[in-house]
Amino acid sequence: MQRFTRRDAATLDEAIRSSLAELNQWLPWARMDYSSADTVAFLRESMAAWREDRAWDYSIRWKHDPDRHIGNVSFWPVSRLGKIVEIGYWIRTDETRKGICTEAVDRILQEAFDSMGQHKAVLRIAVGNHASDRVAQKLGFTKEGVLREELLIRGNWVDHSHWSLLDREYRAMRRGEMAR
Repeated sequence: MQRFTRRDAATLDEAIRSSLAELNQWLPWARMDYSSADTVAFLRESMAAWREDRAWDYSIRWKHDPDRHIGNVSFWPVSRLGKIVEIGYWIRTDETRKGICTEAVDRILQEAFDSMGQHKAVLRIAVGNHASDRVAQKLGFTKEGVLREELLIRGNWVDHSHWSLLDREYRAMRRGEMAR
């Protein structure tokens, strides 16, 4: 995983376009008329958010093929006082079901809990997005409920499941992994 730079525009754009049909049903930004200008705008905003400590976006890439964009993972503060961050992610369609997303989110959790001292991480996952639900389950998140009509996507209000993981749960899970 690495921070985005302007040089990532072509590979990010290619990854989004290759997966647009699938991303379109879950993410409001993944419109079928998505353009290269949208990619450039995202990169500009991502770099500004890093400078201003508003959000942290990472590009997921293979070590053996660093020019191929696999997906994104991001996190941002929901409550600085409550030490709560939200995490978002997507993986290009031809790289799903390989554990890449689970590994990337786990690395973000390490940063959030260990480096930044956060108390809770949350996910909002569109109801029906079973692949994203599996990532949450594998990482020990607790499904807290459903947020009704949480996000407007393609003119339809979409319910989202709300998941959370506390720092103490994360640490207990990590200790359990090490004990195996």
